[in-house]
Order: sequence, then C-alpha cells, then structure tokens
Amino acid sequence: MNIVHVITRLIVGGAQENTIITCREQVKRGHKVTLITGPSPGPEGDLMEQAEREEFELILLPDILRPILPLTDMRAYTGLKELLKSLNPDIVHTHSAKAGILGRLAGWNIKDESSRPAVVHTIHGLAFHEYQNPLLSRLYIEIEKFAAKKCDAIISVADTMTRKCLARGIGSPELFNTAYSAVDIENFLKPPSSEQINEFREKYSIGRSSTVAACIARITELKGHEYIIEAADRIAGEHPELIWLLVGNGSLTEKIKGDIEKAGLSDNFRFTGLLDPSEIPLAVHSSDFLVHCSLREGLARVLPQAMLCGKPAVSFDIDGAAEVINDNTGRLIAPMDVEGLTRACTELAESPQLREKLGEEGRQNAVELFSPEKMIESIEKAYRRAGAEI
Repeated sequence: MNIVHVITRLIVGGAQENTIITCREQVKRGHKVTLITGPSPGPEGDLMEQAEREEFELILLPDILRPILPLTDMRAYTGLKELLKSLNPDIVHTHSAKAGILGRLAGWNIKDESSRPAVVHTIHGLAFHEYQNPLLSRLYIEIEKFAAKKCDAIISVADTMTRKCLARGIGSPELFNTAYSAVDIENFLKPPSSEQINEFREKYSIGRSSTVAACIARITELKGHEYIIEAADRIAGEHPELIWLLVGNGSLTEKIKGDIEKAGLSDNFRFTGLLDPSEIPLAVHSSDFLVHCSLREGLARVLPQAMLCGKPAVSFDIDGAAEVINDNTGRLIAPMDVEGLTRACTELAESPQLREKLGEEGRQNAVELFSPEKMIESIEKAYRRAGAEI
C-alpha cells in the first residue's frame, strides 16, 4: 500500500513520536510510506533529524503552520492537494488538529469518489476543551464535525477521545476505533546500569539516597507544573529528601523557575531542560515515581513509559489516564486537587515497597497494551474499515 501521513509539526511530543513509530512499522510491513509535515520552531525541540534517519520519505511543506492563518492555510491546502495528487496514495492518514483538517479535505477532494484514497484521521488530543474560551471551543467542535464527514475512519488513542467526540456530535460510532499510542518498549523495559543511573543523578546534583518524583512534560500552559510546586511546598518540610525532577522545556520555563524560587523550593527541584527522546528511559529509571499534572491530553505516553520502567504514576484523572492508571498501577487524582496530589506523592515517597508493587503491575499491563505491533494491528483494522485492501 502507498500510505501518506500528514502532521502539523514534528516537535518533541507524544503525537509526533507516535506518528514516527507508525511510519516506521508500516515500512517494516512492506508499505511505501511518506510523511508530510510543516516546520517545527519553538523551545520544545523537534524530531526532524530522527525522522530523516528513518526509511520512509519525509516532505516539509512550509505553509502547514499551527496557528490559524487563513491565507497561509489556503496555500497549505492547495499545496497539500497538489502534493497528494503527485504521490497518488492509497491511504491518506492525518494527525493533529491543523493537518487533520487540511489533510482530510485535501485527501477527500483530490479525485472523484470512485478513485480517491481512503482518508483516516487519528485523534491524539482534542482541539476543544473546557479551559479555553467557550466560543473558541464551539468553533473547534463545529470544524471537527465538518471534518469528520470528510474521512472514512477515525482512530482514537484512548476510548475517552471517542466518547467525547460522539457526545458533541462529531462523527458516528461506526467511524471510530481505538489504537493505543505505541512506545518503543524495549528501550524502556531494559534498565540502565547502576553506574548510568548514578551518573545521571550526579549530573543533576541528586543524592543517591534521595527519592525522585519526575515530571516529563513540555513546560507550557495546562501542563500543571504549578500544582506540583504547591504539592512540593506542602511536602518539603516532612520530606526534604524528595527531589522533583522536571524534564522538558517550553514557553513557561522561566516563570516556573521564578515561582519555585519565590516559594523557597530551589533546593527541592532540578531541571534537565530538553532531553533527546533516547534519554527519556534513563531519566525515568533514575526516578522513583512519575507525576503528571496535565489538564488535557489524549493519553499521555509518559504514563506507559513510566509503567514499562516499573515506576508507578500519579496522574490527574483526565482524558485517557484512567485507561492505564488505577489503584494497582499508581494513583489517579481529581484535576487541580492539590491536597490529593500531596497525599499521593507523600504515600509513594514513604513506601519503596508500594512503589515496587505498583510498578511491577504497571509494567505487565503496559507491555500488553502499548507494543508497536498491537498499535499497527489496530490501525490496519481502521484502514480496512475505511475500505482499504490491506
């Protein structure tokens, strides 16, 4: 099959890592695969070099940009449509909000109904949410309703995404199926040596006897770092040995550092800055548990990554988190519940035995749910639903 994927940008992020793994696995299965993307500026870092090393074709279309820019978006649509005509795909598979709209329209309209490609869209996260302006949220919902009519199948990275779409009249049940976002499992299952862990901790001035709570997320709006600071402030007096490791970068990095300093917690926090994706397994294995306080996600891939490393996760109960985190694998906390967050982090900080028990259960679950093979099988099911003979 000739499969063309379209994504808005290749920043360091879950949707982007998922898409690269999808393309890689499809190449392994003998398909011709092309990935079209827009530029990836910003402090989050990008995965362009990684994508360039893969065996699929990578095409940069400069007019595909994340902000809504009507004239530029029209050029992007026209350019994408012409590019798809030249590539002549059997399947157009879109990812993320902007590319999801433009790619579905272009794929749907490049040929007449009898000869056009199958059009499939993956929902990695929803463009609309309760924390944005209600009018903007309504606009995004209407756009998604329209775009859902321009594709043959929709893939959700969590069952919750499907339920939220259907509740707002986006698509119909027969369009949807779930494909959990794959992780490069072996990279996380194999623990680094004790020497590597000690070197990592020394690099960030973390004592060997310290307990480490890691937060791996872009430092931007709605990622919840402010709740971690509040919890740290409540815990610091009783557990000064607990170190909060913030992995990532973003537009709010300097503000978060300033807030930590104002709270008198500088000795309790460490910042790694942006790490290469290949370094994330070491960061997780060098920690004792994960804290994830984002207010909106599809299903944050850092949750199964932590589980594969045998580390329990404390997460706000948002979107797909409850599909992997429960009382046997970690702790789910109501969004913005700092008291609950404090209680859960204290519980894990105080009990290595509990961390080990939860971590082992989580590892077994993650191996079953998040393998690339399982994800590709679910994606191919969606392709067949879309009418592709794969």
